[in-house]
Amino acid sequence: MIKDVYTKLREFMDSMPGGFPATDSGVEMKILKKLFTPEQARIAIELKMPPEPVSEIAGRLRMGERETLEMLEQMAMRGLIYRVRTRSRLIFIPISFLLGIYELHLNTLDRELAEMVEEYLPHIFNSWSSVKTKQLRVVPINESLKEAPAIARYDQIRELVKGKNLIAVAPCICRKEQAIMGNPCDRSLEVCIQFDLSAAYYIENKLGREINLDELTHILKKAEEEALVLSPTNAMEISSICLCCGCCCGVLRMLKVMERPADHAQSSFQAVIDPDRCTACGTCEERCQMDAVKKDVDPYTIDKNRCIGCGLCVPTCPEEAVKLVEKPGSIGLPTTIVDMNRRILKERGFSE
Repeated sequence: MIKDVYTKLREFMDSMPGGFPATDSGVEMKILKKLFTPEQARIAIELKMPPEPVSEIAGRLRMGERETLEMLEQMAMRGLIYRVRTRSRLIFIPISFLLGIYELHLNTLDRELAEMVEEYLPHIFNSWSSVKTKQLRVVPINESLKEAPAIARYDQIRELVKGKNLIAVAPCICRKEQAIMGNPCDRSLEVCIQFDLSAAYYIENKLGREINLDELTHILKKAEEEALVLSPTNAMEISSICLCCGCCCGVLRMLKVMERPADHAQSSFQAVIDPDRCTACGTCEERCQMDAVKKDVDPYTIDKNRCIGCGLCVPTCPEEAVKLVEKPGSIGLPTTIVDMNRRILKERGFSE
């Protein structure tokens, strides 16, 4: 039996770092048919990692370069593939559904797609939880690090954003989705941060707007006030930061229903409470996005199986009873997002 183009596309998408598993309901096929035309599906499955110029893609497609370029540009503008445009080169690359294609449908998200993604999210999250290397990790908010042990550069948010040539901010796709689904959140909407090549893509595709470092600093400060978890791409050199809440973020919501979220969140730290200082005021409980604070004991304690090391509970404790400690068993970070993707593919049993 000859596979149709959408079945081939589903299998191709499942070979990407984020995965795209089949389901009994077939919701994943409905998503693909909503987003891709048959011709776009045919082109997508011919793309390769690492990225390639138009000439190589056109040769494989047996199409003229001008026609290929037009199709690739259309697909990039629709958020179906990724485009890297610099002064010296133009290259294209396939991307995962999450994180990737879905986030790039920020301007075209409707209720139908939102509902399908909600149905599909638990299935795709299984692909995430099956590997040690995650696409996102958790770094502590800046104000939680004052009494922490020696901090590596890649665990300090202010160090991670230094030296970026281009910064963009966009609305959060998760918060927008939940609003469409009738579950609005009162936290800030413009909290999706992109850097350099990713920022250029967002700006060109009119998904976000350019900001400077001062504006970014203000957004990060506001995120601390609103108890948002800092989730950058899982590499020493980051391409984006998600500022996440437990009520909207798909990743945090999936983690939250697990018995041991700490096993599935990549983080270098855990919070602990000093029982001699704790007065059980409940401030840490209110800010925790993982329900990691055990409030049925006095004084409170932190469930290490649920704590993801975000540090949100540390700076607002009136008794300074909470601090971060190094999490045992942390694995080494990839250097770049390219290294991250290679590691994930290897762990999932795929070659690049």
